[in-house]
Amino acid sequence: MKTAIIIPARYGSTRFPGKPLALIGGQSMLARVVALARSIASEFDDCGVYVTTDDARIADHAGEIGVKCLMTSEDCPSGSDRALQAAKQLPAQPDFIVNLQGDAPFTPPDALRAVIGAFQNDPSLSVVTPVHALSWDDLDRLRENKKSTPFSGTCAILDADSNAIWFSKNIIPAIRKEEAMRGESTTSPVFQHMGLYGFNIKALEQFCALPQGHYEQLEGLEQLRLIENEIPIHCVEIDTPSGTLQSGIDTREDLTRAEKMLEILKG
Repeated sequence: MKTAIIIPARYGSTRFPGKPLALIGGQSMLARVVALARSIASEFDDCGVYVTTDDARIADHAGEIGVKCLMTSEDCPSGSDRALQAAKQLPAQPDFIVNLQGDAPFTPPDALRAVIGAFQNDPSLSVVTPVHALSWDDLDRLRENKKSTPFSGTCAILDADSNAIWFSKNIIPAIRKEEAMRGESTTSPVFQHMGLYGFNIKALEQFCALPQGHYEQLEGLEQLRLIENEIPIHCVEIDTPSGTLQSGIDTREDLTRAEKMLEILKG
């Protein structure tokens, strides 16, 4: 089974132009994501790592760090569309495509490993994505972060078979008896989504052929298009130490938090 880890990287972010080239601890965000992808790809047979972009500055940087860059259209409406365009350029079409966002340098290695492993164990899966059950402390941090950057951090609700029911930029579910629950467990009932997707190639083609969904447009979450069209998303739960989960970097405020996270991880 051929797997491609494809890293979409856009220079023209509205909220943070040039984001993939921003430095975190002296190393570019994109270089950190590529290093993560390569470390996990080495654990699997026939697994390649590629960057895809529409900007020459990012392509030049990809060359500097020695990763193959696939140029894609400026008109790609989402990272998943860009990943599919890139995959179509490969000499051999992959069976499974991992869309690893170029602004997620602190994606836990276990998340990437679990997404690829889930599909290898069950190739019939359409889409795989990781989630993490937040500790109460992590939930408190997420709430605090949302006061300044309300659209950073995505929550997920799962069914009994670990398939996604819904995703939101709001913190869901609401917790009516939170005080009592805090006394009973160190883990909250809130799952945070990690911005990482694995697609069966046919499911990715189906997704990209569909129009944007109503709730996808409202929330700004492309995975809601899958749910609105009844394409199942299987969630793999990842256990990460409290205080180490970093959302995607969407703003300069997020970059400041990422610098602090790097210090935590070093310590």
